[in-house]
Amino acid sequence: MNTSTRPTPAPAPPKEGARYEEDLAQGLAAADEEAFAAIYRHWGSLVHTMATRSLGDVHEAEDVTQQVFVGAWRGRHGFRPERGALGAWLVGITRRKIIDALAARTRRLAVVDSATNGAAPTVPAQSAPDDVLDRVLLVDALHRLPHTQREVLCLAFYEDLTQVQIAERTGVPLGTVKSHTRRGLHRLRLMIDQPGMNGAAAPTRG
Repeated sequence: MNTSTRPTPAPAPPKEGARYEEDLAQGLAAADEEAFAAIYRHWGSLVHTMATRSLGDVHEAEDVTQQVFVGAWRGRHGFRPERGALGAWLVGITRRKIIDALAARTRRLAVVDSATNGAAPTVPAQSAPDDVLDRVLLVDALHRLPHTQREVLCLAFYEDLTQVQIAERTGVPLGTVKSHTRRGLHRLRLMIDQPGMNGAAAPTRG
């Protein structure tokens, strides 16, 4: 009678590495929802971190993260393994979505600026990617503005409120809202447009 026992199977290898990425890529191409869920778990935090660092806003980063994976699912047939790894493809989509978010933010700034100056709002021509990415500085600049100016501009940028609506929301007189907007935009333009200017200086009171 053979009393020998069967050897204990070796533990499954960790889910990482080139082979794992290949399996996920094949699942994506086959529209396998379980594979896509694994892709989200594997790269979701990386995408969100990239968006947060570039945009400086957690909620906006969450929107971009969602857009990245929706775009990846819809455009899954455009992935070509011979051109690069799945992770690199997702990073490329992330960068494009970040550029789109920055471009939209820039357009909102132009609209607010035009409204402040009494001019008809104009939508700037689409900037080259490098030009749009340079405006990442806008995020840092907003955080360095005095609280009153930052609050007014954030309500205008992120909630698309008019100056009258901002005054009603905050209880601040309309004339004061206009003043905060004008001074805040002036500082933002200095930080964004003038060479050598950056957000390193502490904000002045305003």
